[in-house]
Amino acid sequence: MSQKLKAGILGGTGMVGQRFIALLENHPWFEVTTIAASPRSAGKRYEDAVGGRWKMDTPMPEAVKDLVVMNVNEVEAVASKVDFVFSAVDMSKEEIKAIEEAYAKTETPVVSNNSAHRWTPDVPMVVPEINPEHMKVIDFQKKRLGTERGFVAVKPNCSIQSYAPVLTAWKEFEPYEVVATTYQAISGAGKTFQDWPEMEGNIIPFIGGEEEKSEREPLRIWGEIKDGVIVPAESPLITCRCIRVPVLNGHTAAVFVKFKKKPTKEQLIEKLRNYRGEPQELKLPSAPEHFIQYLEEDNRPQVTEDVDYENGMGISVGRLREDTVYDWKFVGLSHNTVRGAAGGAVLCAELLKAQGYISAK
Repeated sequence: MSQKLKAGILGGTGMVGQRFIALLENHPWFEVTTIAASPRSAGKRYEDAVGGRWKMDTPMPEAVKDLVVMNVNEVEAVASKVDFVFSAVDMSKEEIKAIEEAYAKTETPVVSNNSAHRWTPDVPMVVPEINPEHMKVIDFQKKRLGTERGFVAVKPNCSIQSYAPVLTAWKEFEPYEVVATTYQAISGAGKTFQDWPEMEGNIIPFIGGEEEKSEREPLRIWGEIKDGVIVPAESPLITCRCIRVPVLNGHTAAVFVKFKKKPTKEQLIEKLRNYRGEPQELKLPSAPEHFIQYLEEDNRPQVTEDVDYENGMGISVGRLREDTVYDWKFVGLSHNTVRGAAGGAVLCAELLKAQGYISAK
């Protein structure tokens, strides 16, 4: 009998849900045993529910094709079949908040890709290499929910992954002002070029809500737990523009930084290349061996060359230059649906298992 933990996917027919299923194929710790989606998909075989909408570039895993999709709204029924769930449901923010807490109250841990709970004060929002200690706020959340093992944990927005880890690596030089422009792939909107042909050869200078998330979420990640809640950091000041570009996968960021302490280029590159976090120390299954790579070539990082670095779980940085207005500028690249979405959530679940928060029911 399998000793793997039984994982459920809430919202398993959408693009992020599909990415969860693809990433969890042959996972050493977790096995997808249950898929839940909207009532219109419920009762169908997973393969039939998805139909021609499988958007991954790898085939649908055989192990999930015959799973009968459950109704995500039948919380008790779904929860009874799993040890924990990943959430990628497509609902309003208030509906997502309610359903994720409902699952938590069945004593089912929820690891969410959604934004609904990112600012719930006692819900950890974690990049495992940056703020693994924030998972400790779960103990306070459980008291509020009245649970023994049920809770909600989330990962942050995909757009910040290409620069927040870099600024974290440079923390000792005290960055205090940041300007970032992100160039974001269409898969961040759950689309392919077949779904969104008008994006071919096009740029849209607006992504709803994205700029606010990009400016504020890093501060919560850099915050600290006080009196049972996470209090965001107050600096650096970040201003951001978010632009949709005709790329399938990969968010690129052009970033300008001012530092209180004046680092050299060599110091900055050394900090990036040597940056390690708890996932690397624990050798978690999805953890990149090298979290951040620095590329010396003038024309890197590039989406076509670098988006899959460390199986999409690593960050690529290049074009580090002194600036005439700010101190330094660089370009970062991350895979938005792997590190920035499902992969980041899988790594959070691995960290939670290693910390003892996720276990067999």
